[in-house]
Amino acid sequence: MTHSLIGSLASLPEADRLAVIQGLSNEQAEAILVDWRLWARPQQVAPPGDWQTWLVLAGRGFGKTRTGAEWVREKVLAGCGRVALIAPTASDARDVMVEGESGLLSVCWRGDRTIDRKPIGRPIYEPSKRRLTWANGAVATLFSAEEPERLRGPQHEAMWCDELAAWKYLRETWDMAMFGLRLGDAPQVTITTTPKPLRILREIMKSTGTVITRGSTFDNRANLAPVFLDKIVSKYEGTRLGRQELEAEIMEEAEGALWSRAMVEAARFLKPLPEMKRVVVAVDPAVTDKEDSAETGIVAAGLGTDDRGYVLADRSGRRSPGDWAKKAIELFRDLGADRIVAEGNQGGDLVAHAIRTVDPRVPVTIVHASRGKAARAEPVAALYEQGKVTHWKPLPDLEDQMVNWEPLSGMPSPDRLDALVWALTELMLKPAAPAPVVSSYSTRR
Repeated sequence: MTHSLIGSLASLPEADRLAVIQGLSNEQAEAILVDWRLWARPQQVAPPGDWQTWLVLAGRGFGKTRTGAEWVREKVLAGCGRVALIAPTASDARDVMVEGESGLLSVCWRGDRTIDRKPIGRPIYEPSKRRLTWANGAVATLFSAEEPERLRGPQHEAMWCDELAAWKYLRETWDMAMFGLRLGDAPQVTITTTPKPLRILREIMKSTGTVITRGSTFDNRANLAPVFLDKIVSKYEGTRLGRQELEAEIMEEAEGALWSRAMVEAARFLKPLPEMKRVVVAVDPAVTDKEDSAETGIVAAGLGTDDRGYVLADRSGRRSPGDWAKKAIELFRDLGADRIVAEGNQGGDLVAHAIRTVDPRVPVTIVHASRGKAARAEPVAALYEQGKVTHWKPLPDLEDQMVNWEPLSGMPSPDRLDALVWALTELMLKPAAPAPVVSSYSTRR
């Protein structure tokens, strides 16, 4: 109705057009205002075709939230019954995806009807149950990327993933969500995000089931506050950060990072592992194990008889002291390691106690940082630059941290990277000491 009405209005002389508009009922006028496809830019409307993932890579202020919310609204009106809404945090899901200016409660209309013209109206939002429910029984459930395990079990026909590049537990959350995307004949997911150089984002982009829409801040210039354009855009336009946040370019590595993507790619494993002179498991323990805590870095590395360093495994994760100690000792045993090296700046006695409580026979060295993290990391980065370190298998989360940490920016060094630095420092940058050759490296994982 509204599309044909708009088309008719456009063909009328201005005076007749005004008369028709003045003769519209309130309901007709409101229906025109809430018809998203009349007002959206082409990039904000889902593309046609048989796709599984619609990836909207766009800059700040593009209108990504409105795009995602209107897509969910259309899916529900078309008969979709189970939707997942996934945000970086629980508050983001609530404040942006649901209650925000462009969120679902804002875009849904009291006069909404399904495609078979049945009234559906606006959804009822129950914050305590993390869900919105429409009159026809359709349900959208809120999830946080800080709690990927909550996605274990629920099934969905559609998912809206907002700011995926900012998810804390990106791999775990994405995997759990995709396992649950199994209802209906053609389940789909829409991702709205400002990009970052993350491996999983590149994997999604390369998937044959993905269609990509790109957009910049400037596409939505007409709807942005002049102050934002004058102060923010003028400050960052043309800079590396601006190219990422405004133009939505994927910057393959941080400008001030010690590791480049080329250095990491050059460290890929190409031939069989040699005998190992030593194998160590390095631990960078988190201070707490709360939901918003940092991960505990657990990285294993070996020194080959060819005097090269080999990064063998990354078992990092958010765990309690008892759990990370068990995981580190499990890795120690799997690899036939000779020592666990653990940072003790947050309480060396407690760190050693956590390990020895699990197995008092495991040799433990507690190391204390006497220099800044950048100073400790630079010699290890130099080993990569000299081609002296090999990654035995892809370690995507660790590698992303390596190329995105900017020490001069004041960013805290990430957990996995810290553990890597401690491991390779122990093996390759300390004064040589006699050590027996460890038996051949086990390929058990």
